[in-house]
Amino acid sequence: MASSGSDRPSTVSTGAVPSPNIWHHPDVYELENRAVDPDRRIEAAIRDLLDWTGRDVLDLGCGTGFHLPRWAYDARSVLGVEPHPDLLAIARRRTARLDNVRLAQGSAQQIPVADASIDLVQARWAYFFGPGCEPGLRELDRVVRRGGAAFVIDNDATRSTFGRWFRRGYPNVDPQAVERFWSTHGWQRRPLDVMWRFAAREDLESVVRIEFDRATAEAVLAEHDGLEVDYAVNLWWRRY
Repeated sequence: MASSGSDRPSTVSTGAVPSPNIWHHPDVYELENRAVDPDRRIEAAIRDLLDWTGRDVLDLGCGTGFHLPRWAYDARSVLGVEPHPDLLAIARRRTARLDNVRLAQGSAQQIPVADASIDLVQARWAYFFGPGCEPGLRELDRVVRRGGAAFVIDNDATRSTFGRWFRRGYPNVDPQAVERFWSTHGWQRRPLDVMWRFAAREDLESVVRIEFDRATAEAVLAEHDGLEVDYAVNLWWRRY
């Protein structure tokens, strides 16, 4: 059964890296969740590598639980782990009627599951950006069963309109260093071309403003028309 809200934690899990977008703007981030990858190319690529039907799935850094119902449709069980208690409360409400979903507070460094108990792990834009993630990788070694796989979805800052915006807004992130990190740790990369597709211009503008500092957001909005943004991502994956 999905967990009830009666044991709701009140503090953020130790070791969690604050997220400037979803932690402070969950309502706006919900617009972003609905807009990104409307053709579900990320999910199709994951399923191509490991079909989660009948398996035990972990969504690590699940936020408000946006993806949990999608996993639950086919999976045997789904666990959403999230360090932020307010987001976790939203995820509980979202999945209250899903008997094969449960939720727990935790972080990548301390995943609250038994050894070798998970078949598939997703960390989607969950601040898993390479260097510094070694404790989380050790936890994946512990929790993923033999034959299972883990998937990390990250921005590809080397290409696409959004990638250009990302380089502009986060000049200290070195895409080549990120790629070296994952490759050195035995992960493989599948580049994917997805999309931001919004129903209204004001929604796009709101999302851009939670993703970037004010100067960057206003500059990229001034030079970009329409409701769509081409968006390149890396699907990093590893079998166990």
